[in-house]
Amino acid sequence: MLPNEGLHDYSVAAEFYDGVKAYEERPDVQFFVDAAAAAGGPVLEVGCGTGRVLLPCARAGARMTGLDLSDGMLKVLHAKLEKEPAEVRARVNIVKGDMRAFELNERFSLATIPFRPFQHLLTVPEQRACLQSIRKHLLPGGRLILDVYDPNLKLLLDERRKQESGVEACFDLPGGRKVERRFRVAAVHFCRQVQDVELIYYVTHSDGTQERIVDAFPMRYFFRYEMQNLLESEGFVIEALYGDYKRTPRDAMPGDALCELVFMAKKEG
Repeated sequence: MLPNEGLHDYSVAAEFYDGVKAYEERPDVQFFVDAAAAAGGPVLEVGCGTGRVLLPCARAGARMTGLDLSDGMLKVLHAKLEKEPAEVRARVNIVKGDMRAFELNERFSLATIPFRPFQHLLTVPEQRACLQSIRKHLLPGGRLILDVYDPNLKLLLDERRKQESGVEACFDLPGGRKVERRFRVAAVHFCRQVQDVELIYYVTHSDGTQERIVDAFPMRYFFRYEMQNLLESEGFVIEALYGDYKRTPRDAMPGDALCELVFMAKKEG
């Protein structure tokens, strides 16, 4: 068994996920839709969750396989897929599996890991195992798109993040429930490059009672050249590194900007 107690399964957040405005408005979807369309073959999405990215790719004509370990997230995805037209459903295959070790009877032109699920891999053996599993599922010359948060040192040191913040627009759930989400970083473990993250959901029921639900999990952060070296050591060639989903090169952005690290990599050999 790889040295981690297990990946975060999002069982707490699954029913809330699609209501979060920050996810709904995240500017990455069209980026991945365009990449899937350009792949010219089947696409593997690792950490597909509720299909926030996967379903738009399938609607645009890409043949998609979505891999995820979370029963809760996959339950939501299956329910959403049932409402899609038959031609979209026919292009989607959903697999429950561990991103650290999986075996599918197919090879892919493109693999994607949208919106940072790779950061749930806390140890180097886990990270390598994931990349090895992906690489063996890529066709010769197949590509990988992997995005992670570009760590901002000022934020990592900011003690104010221990307080609940980031109050977002409320959203509604079935049964007359209203949800408000907040966020905090309970601790930063600098030696391990891990943050203890808490997503906090305040649920107000139809009778006015309120419930506070905390989804807590650790997330690894990666520095640019650490991630580059990890990819190259596992047989990938870096073709581009963007700091956002407009394909702005990371080197063209201010050094202290809040950025993504969006790696475009090609299978070597």
